[in-house]
Amino acid sequence: MSAFIFISILMAALLHASWNALIKTGDNKLAGMMVMALGHGLIGLVTIFTQPMPEGEVWIWLMCSATFHTAYQFFLGYAYQQGDLSRVYPIARGGAPMLVLLVNVIVLGEYMSVQSYMGIALLGVGIILMARGVFTSGESRRMLPFAIGSAFATAGYSIVDGMGARAMDNAVAYVGWLFVIAAVTYPALMIGVHGTQILRIPRKTWVLGMCGAAASYASYIIAVWAMTQAPIALVTAMRETSILFAVLIGWLIFGENMSRSKAISAILIVAGVAITRL
Repeated sequence: MSAFIFISILMAALLHASWNALIKTGDNKLAGMMVMALGHGLIGLVTIFTQPMPEGEVWIWLMCSATFHTAYQFFLGYAYQQGDLSRVYPIARGGAPMLVLLVNVIVLGEYMSVQSYMGIALLGVGIILMARGVFTSGESRRMLPFAIGSAFATAGYSIVDGMGARAMDNAVAYVGWLFVIAAVTYPALMIGVHGTQILRIPRKTWVLGMCGAAASYASYIIAVWAMTQAPIALVTAMRETSILFAVLIGWLIFGENMSRSKAISAILIVAGVAITRL
């Protein structure tokens, strides 16, 4: 792997942590997440103009994925309303790959190496320690079920998107259509839960949400490009440095408490994810 590719992957990880930080910065995290979904929808509209229409079963996968994405955004927005970036992000981001692996083994019957079991063990310990910190640090306990819910939703769309993109045999078109559909389902859910007042979005939230959408999309594009230039397993493992970036942003920029337990938990989660993906 060249130095340029290495730095590009780290940049993708930083961008992923940064869009989460932008959402956390906003006064209304739920509205910020909605603006980001709309930004993704605009990107999706531009993309699908040059791509084929989905057919047959692909629509089922797209609707399932949009449902999971909507749940992911819903849970993550509520988690950031209640908890710190340096606490929520590692649980939500680190829990997903562990759940995906367990589903693949238990439900799909796929083989898992001893290395993967070791990674899951590290992940489990790291997430338990990170979650335990909520009860010992005086932080709001409300964030925990939402962060865990976000991890489950991420695992869900990760599995569904893998199958859906294969069914369509065109990842670019699949993601474009997914962005467009999710740009409808998430705002619809927010209006259903909070009423039309959720649409009264201040300029700051629009700016943060749109910047978050751009950072999210750029992170995805860089990661996909890097996978064409370097081993996929290595790229996916390196992307999980986003957890460390999020913890550092929360600590150094937002002034969130950084205990020894939280730091150790974050390192264990990153190590566990890296081991399972190598």
